[in-house]
Amino acid sequence: MKALFDFGFHKFVTPSIIKIIYVLIMIMLAVGYIAFTVMAFASDVMFGILVLLILGPLFTLIYLALARASLESLIAQIRTAENTSELVRLAGGTPPSELQHGSVPSNPAGPTNFQARPAAPTDPTRPVNRQDPEGGSTPPENPYKS
Repeated sequence: MKALFDFGFHKFVTPSIIKIIYVLIMIMLAVGYIAFTVMAFASDVMFGILVLLILGPLFTLIYLALARASLESLIAQIRTAENTSELVRLAGGTPPSELQHGSVPSNPAGPTNFQARPAAPTDPTRPVNRQDPEGGSTPPENPYKS
């Protein structure tokens, strides 16, 4: 409940209420199916039987599958955002959700001691390392460290 009043949006509330939303969607679809069936029987008995046995269940299942897929997609996006923030935190940076309001992280600095090297002869049997053409294992600089 406290997360609903977090105006800084530091914590996602959707994962905790998604089950309730899904149950409400299922209830609304069931009520709509019953109401549509009653209206179909009021209109014509054959149409009512068609809606009761074929059209109603078909539309209800299609809408339920679409609602489920939409909610799963939303949860996947939220988990991706949470995992990305955790990766930035583990790398020593500050996730955007924890920055002060209005501040934007600066761009990482470019190389400061750039020296032109003579081109080395290429060895076709050696794998290409795009970060260090000499084949070293130096990792790139972390742009998120403050």
